[in-house]
Amino acid sequence: MASVNPFNLSDSEEEAERRPNESVDTERSPSDGAPGPPLGNPEPPTLLLSSTRTSPSGDGIAVPAAATSAMAGSADTRVSVDVIAAQLLRDQYILTALELHTELLEAGRELPRLRDYFSNPGNFERQSGTPPAKDQVLGPGGPLNRAGSISTLDSLDFARYSDDGNRETDERVAESEVPSQERKNFKSSPEIQEPIRPLEKRALNFLVNEYLLKNEYKLSAITFSDENDDQDFELWDDVGLNIPKPPDLLQLYRNCGTPLPSPRDTVDVSVGVDFGDFPGNCFPQDPPKKPDLSQQQQAEMVEELEYQISLLNNEKQSLAEQIKKLQSEIQTLKRSVSSPPPATLDLGSQNSMNPSSSSSAIASCTDHHSVPPTDNGQYLDIRGVSDAETVPSSNSTQSPSQPHPQPHNKLRSRPPVQFDQPNRKLSPAFQQALLSFCRMCSDSRLGAEVSRIADSEESVMLMLGRCLPHIVPNVLLAKREELIPLILCTACLHPEPKERDQLLHILFNLIKRPDDEQRQMILTGCVAFARHVGPTRVEAELLPQCWEQINHKYPERRLLVAESCGALAPYLPKEIRSSLVLSMLQQMLTEDKADMVREAVVKSLGIIMGYIDDPDKYSQGFELMLLSLGDPSERVVSAVQQVFIPAFAAWTTELGTLHTALIPSLLARIEKLLMQGEHGLDEHKLHMFLSALQSLIPPLFAVVLQNAPFTSRAKLHGDIPAIEVTRFPRPVSPLQDVATIIGSREMLSALLLLYDHQLEHEGTTGWDSLLWVVNQLLPQLIEIVGRINVTSSTCVHEFSRFFWRFCRTFGKIFTNTKVKPQFQEILRLSEENVDVSAGNDILTKATVPIYATGVLTCYNQDEDRKLLVGFLEDVMTTLSLSHAPLDSLKASFVELGANPVYHELLLTVLWYGVVHTSALVRCTAARMFELLVKGVNETLVAQRVAPALITLSSDPEISVRISTIPAFGTIMETVTQKELLERVKMQLASFLEDPQYQDQHSLHMEIIRTFGRVGPNAEPRFRDEFVLPHLHKLALANNSQAVESKRIDIATQLFEAYSALSCCFISEEVMVNHFLPGLRCLRADMEQLSPEHEVILSSMIKECEIKVENRGMADAQGSVSIASSLVGEDAKTKFLSKMGQLTTSGAMLANVFQRKK
Repeated sequence: MASVNPFNLSDSEEEAERRPNESVDTERSPSDGAPGPPLGNPEPPTLLLSSTRTSPSGDGIAVPAAATSAMAGSADTRVSVDVIAAQLLRDQYILTALELHTELLEAGRELPRLRDYFSNPGNFERQSGTPPAKDQVLGPGGPLNRAGSISTLDSLDFARYSDDGNRETDERVAESEVPSQERKNFKSSPEIQEPIRPLEKRALNFLVNEYLLKNEYKLSAITFSDENDDQDFELWDDVGLNIPKPPDLLQLYRNCGTPLPSPRDTVDVSVGVDFGDFPGNCFPQDPPKKPDLSQQQQAEMVEELEYQISLLNNEKQSLAEQIKKLQSEIQTLKRSVSSPPPATLDLGSQNSMNPSSSSSAIASCTDHHSVPPTDNGQYLDIRGVSDAETVPSSNSTQSPSQPHPQPHNKLRSRPPVQFDQPNRKLSPAFQQALLSFCRMCSDSRLGAEVSRIADSEESVMLMLGRCLPHIVPNVLLAKREELIPLILCTACLHPEPKERDQLLHILFNLIKRPDDEQRQMILTGCVAFARHVGPTRVEAELLPQCWEQINHKYPERRLLVAESCGALAPYLPKEIRSSLVLSMLQQMLTEDKADMVREAVVKSLGIIMGYIDDPDKYSQGFELMLLSLGDPSERVVSAVQQVFIPAFAAWTTELGTLHTALIPSLLARIEKLLMQGEHGLDEHKLHMFLSALQSLIPPLFAVVLQNAPFTSRAKLHGDIPAIEVTRFPRPVSPLQDVATIIGSREMLSALLLLYDHQLEHEGTTGWDSLLWVVNQLLPQLIEIVGRINVTSSTCVHEFSRFFWRFCRTFGKIFTNTKVKPQFQEILRLSEENVDVSAGNDILTKATVPIYATGVLTCYNQDEDRKLLVGFLEDVMTTLSLSHAPLDSLKASFVELGANPVYHELLLTVLWYGVVHTSALVRCTAARMFELLVKGVNETLVAQRVAPALITLSSDPEISVRISTIPAFGTIMETVTQKELLERVKMQLASFLEDPQYQDQHSLHMEIIRTFGRVGPNAEPRFRDEFVLPHLHKLALANNSQAVESKRIDIATQLFEAYSALSCCFISEEVMVNHFLPGLRCLRADMEQLSPEHEVILSSMIKECEIKVENRGMADAQGSVSIASSLVGEDAKTKFLSKMGQLTTSGAMLANVFQRKK
């Protein structure tokens, strides 16, 4: 907002008529923004009251003697009372001016200047906190107190730089911008008010809602809030005023008659004297039209004007001589220099030669007024200039109280614009009066801007700096990004730091919640700004804007800060990059709750790591890597792997600490984690460390290539074969592409040729980086693999993927000659190597599945597949013959079975087991089919799996036949082909109904266990017609079991099976004929073995019977869920509590039965 000269304001309409061409809105000084005389206003000749003689009438004072001697006539020339009043106000003789005002009132000659000055309370408001500005109106004892005014609310500043900006400056709307008649009506009649403004309404809404809540009008507050749903009553900032929250309504009511203390330092507009009102500068254009002025006073005014014309003519001649002298010097310099520079006019030196002169505007001899000076004089001012006048652009003298800014005052000399002059003899006064009928407005801020045309780059920047804060709040939110180029250009080129700071604040607060595209625009502008201004201004001007919004309430604004830190990193001083910016990002990483903000922070940290060069920051970078890897958000961890770790690895490569510090540190943490997790491994942390280690494989391979003996022999010219597409694993980020790390695909291709040749023919002698990988990294990794839990499918999968990427990155020759031999040396396939009692149990550990799935599957040629098949066959045989646990083999089948490519291969391995001579191996093969069936398509199941299982089901060994039951059950659970299901059903029926199996306790146990596992997911028809009837028969047969141990085992499995099947929908017929009778048979066993389980079974039976009765009465159709029917009394609670006390483990239930004997 433009400031207003306190000595050039008047609320009087008569005064406005008396001085129609006098400027009201004088621009703010660009250096400090305080109100005062404009720059370039020359030092006016002052009236020395002490050296004049006063007339007896007291109507005027004599002109100084020096001035009198220069006048054409010898008579005493007197000045008007208005000039005396102006002089008194200017020199702060307030009491004298008041006495003069009183005397004039008593004489009936009220002076408008004094009337307006003493009627404006803004001239007497006491400032608090800071000393007054240099041109501030002061009373005899300092700043004067302002009286209370009913226009308190109207004086609020409603201009906002953004939706929710928080600026601490307080610039008030000048009273001169309000029509004088409307102001006088407002002051004299409180009932007449302006229509309420939107921001006034929001402010009052906030205060009313606060009053309602404080006084327990909660329902009214809720209703009021609903009616104003576009306003957030929790935050005063949402109102949109750049002032602190005012007192509540009660406090405002109590203080309505007394002035409230100002919460901040403000500068009020006041009525006073303009420097242009004194001799030597500017005088009124028209003769006074007041009826109380005498003819003598008018004559005095004419004499004074004529005297001023003579002074201006003298000054014009002096300036013209100086211009001619400077022009001659320019011509001399042009002749002496071969390539003449553009002609410039250094008005700074001109001003130093003639400090008492006015601005360098050349006025014609007929000009009765001077053009009001503006910003450094670099404008063409159309205010008050007639067609007969020509005003060339020039530079004004700097105010003595302000330092000369940067050399912005050197302007290109411009030829004056010439206009056709009419052959008329109109007086200038008549011309001016005639032109006054043109409807032009220059008495407002916007009118003042429009009436001036900038004629230099600097003046354009000054104009934009003043106008943009008023433009931005009135632009639609969706279109504000269109202002970004304008704001940035102005911020780059504006000469004043304060204005630049204001513009950058507007930029960062331009949009309340900028979306991704808008943030990209702002970031692009910030980078362009940084490239233009350099690191010093980026640090001083842009970084503070980021720091201010680091804790902003909107995550989009914090996201903008995080992204800005990374985008500006290349343009900051290196000390700031590694200290302030790093600390800002670390604070946001630890404190911010928004995932997207932390993700952007991690990416910016990665960029910082690419530009940091302080080795002492390595430990801080490592801790930041661990901290971000432990983030609960997947998107943050993904950003760490894609950006931060590759950038950090590139830095450690330069430091030489990648393989000496970074990778060993991660391995040490993995080992420590495995040692602590013997009873419960933290799989999340293991995944975190392994993902970091996996991201370091490409930079490690790049180090091996760049430090090889052949690196210096790599040549880029000649025929370089292209790298195969499948040579390297697909990188998760461009930063993990080995070609990007090396520099180019051509260089990588040349190095790979030499790398393979070196490994195959010349060996690794003198290749320290590769020797470290072979002799230290690989053995430590294999040792870690042997210590993880083989039953943890997550750990097995993670390490398998790591070794797969490791072997694919280092190549086939390296895998065959360096990796496989080390595994094969440990995995010696013999029965001695699975002697658990002797500690040789390596084949039962995770080394087997990780070697099979992580190393042997890297390459898929025939010899590789044969090697994998042979390894799995040998492991299956060895483990079977040694009676060792099959967990390592199962883990291998699960991991390989997840990929359909290996299904045929696994079936080949299992067929080897089916036809093996040892019954132990055939049993193992039968159990492995259970794992394979779930992932294999039905065609393979029908063509390869089912025939193999039927072959094993007729095996001479009963143990082999029993081993096929789980696989048959899995087929019933997963396959939908009717023919295949019927074949499986017939095979299971033969197990149950063949007399040779009637006494096979282990077979019955396996069938009941399988029914309980697959029954809930099997086809309902199979469950109703086959599973439940046979369970009923087995339960009935168990009642007559003579051997108590076998009876306990069968009861245990039946209890688990019925518990699982009770959650299924069972038809009424099956429930009555099979389910309820089976439960009753089982309850009969439980009465003798475990009374507490008998209670659970009784509740189940009772609820089933009630449900059947109710369904029969209602003639309901369909099926019923027993589990959902347990809603009456406390049966359901009792059932679940009992089931919670027991596990479904057969061993546990057997122990319970033993205790109840």
